[in-house]
Amino acid sequence: MGKERIGFIGVGLMGHGMAANIVGKGYPLTVLGHRNREPVEDLKQRGAAEAGSARELAEACDIVLLCVTGSPQVEAVINGPDGLASAGKPLLIIDCSTSEPAVTTRLAAELEPKGITLIDAPLSRTPKDAWEGTLDVMVGGGSDAVARARPVLDCFAGRVIETGPTGTGHTMKLLNNFLSMGYAALYSEALTLGAKAGLTPTVFDSVIRGGRMDCGFYQTFFKYVLERDRNAHRFTLRNALKDMTYMSSFANAAGVANPLGAAVRNSYALAVTGGHGDDYVPMLSDITAGLNGISLVPEAGGEGSS
Repeated sequence: MGKERIGFIGVGLMGHGMAANIVGKGYPLTVLGHRNREPVEDLKQRGAAEAGSARELAEACDIVLLCVTGSPQVEAVINGPDGLASAGKPLLIIDCSTSEPAVTTRLAAELEPKGITLIDAPLSRTPKDAWEGTLDVMVGGGSDAVARARPVLDCFAGRVIETGPTGTGHTMKLLNNFLSMGYAALYSEALTLGAKAGLTPTVFDSVIRGGRMDCGFYQTFFKYVLERDRNAHRFTLRNALKDMTYMSSFANAAGVANPLGAAVRNSYALAVTGGHGDDYVPMLSDITAGLNGISLVPEAGGEGSS
């Protein structure tokens, strides 16, 4: 029996590397056309086919992976005109986006009578890890569906963690992003306070790096702070705000007070409403410092100047 036919929708920063690994492992791959032609053309050169609509892609595939912005885009690509569901055939849909858990569980229930199984498999780590096949994947769904998805997920994952029923993957992803985006907000405020007191980012890093508060996220964040590498962590502030807004909705639905979550969300809301939505998360450090009349950039007047 040959390999299942795979469809991929959302070949952006993360999806391009994921899709390249899938076709590179010998799976027949069809991708949906994208306004950014570069990744599409690259994948076609690697052996992928291109579909003109989600419906056309569904007709050519057995399993479809989604790696789009969030729940509105997921719903549109599944149930919109010429969406995946309009093909009227059984499918396994794997949502690798960061989506709202409540929307995911509702969609899964709506699609089941149509012979379509929806599971959630959101991601952690960076586009670099997508290319290297070392992403962390949190997958929620029934055991049979997860077992069927597992060989495809293994194409681009270093770790696949089963979280429980459909929707739990997206719940865990929100919690994961709450921690990481929370750290970014804390780093940004700590750097600003330190700079105001004359402690440069270099001194701050020399104390934290290698200590108990060091971690992989810290290192990519500070690769930007210290080296000004804009591509150190390519996750936009706009997407961070979207995820923290989903987190707020989840907490409200659960009836849980989350004052820290609200504070973290407001850090990103302030940055996005200030016109920085397309900047990446580590750049929150500069935004926070700037709001306090501080520069963390040596060329702008010395580290920690006010």
